[in-house]
Amino acid sequence: MFVTLPAPADSGPVIARAPDACTPGIRAGTVCVGLPPAPGAGHHLEQGVDAVSERTQNRSQKSERRLAAQLAAQKAAEAKRRRQAWAGGLAGVAVVAVLITVFVLVGRGGDEADQAAGTPSASASAPAAGGAGAPLPAGADPALNTRPVVEAGKGDLKKLVVTPLIKGTGPEVKTGQTITTNYVGVFYADGKEFDSSWKRGEPASFPIGVGQVIPGWDQGLVGVTVGSRVQLDIPTELAYGANPPAGAPTGPLRFVVDVLAAQ
Repeated sequence: MFVTLPAPADSGPVIARAPDACTPGIRAGTVCVGLPPAPGAGHHLEQGVDAVSERTQNRSQKSERRLAAQLAAQKAAEAKRRRQAWAGGLAGVAVVAVLITVFVLVGRGGDEADQAAGTPSASASAPAAGGAGAPLPAGADPALNTRPVVEAGKGDLKKLVVTPLIKGTGPEVKTGQTITTNYVGVFYADGKEFDSSWKRGEPASFPIGVGQVIPGWDQGLVGVTVGSRVQLDIPTELAYGANPPAGAPTGPLRFVVDVLAAQ
């Protein structure tokens, strides 16, 4: 320790060094000079600085690890949300596809049921399709589905000749009824065709026996049974006459007529 001694008035403070090292608690005016640092003080200081640096580095590393863990967790959550969104979207598409399939199958089943209800079976009594788009009467000969081949006649035709080719099983045609027919008309002399319902693709319907057609038809078809095919050889006077209207055939004519209906 140091002891401050009274000094003469003309001199500065007297510094006296005690045998021991300078210690804390020195009063004002006491000066401690030329003392070396305490043994080991620098080493302890370096250790303290190193410890502080190590703790700072450890905290920094821990913060980085926590941040990395948070980022990884956030990425995993985002990936999970994306997978869930994809799964939800695919599930929605699958549901829509199933619904569309169900609707198509139900609609198809309904259509088939309607068709089954509206279409008669093969064993029903509905008429089969006839030639030139005409329905055949029940029990009619299937040959009426085939267009007839009509040839020229022979010799001079002086009167109406009705020749049954297929005998129908239906009722007889009566005067005043409207009949439905398929027919082919040719010139009696050479067999050249001039008219045909088969060529037009549809049957012809008209009143019979009341002067709406040529006389040979009125006379030749009344009394014929429905479902019949007949050949009409018609002389000129029972056809279009010696002076036919413009566009009408002249001379004797031959027709093959299928009687499909009469009402």
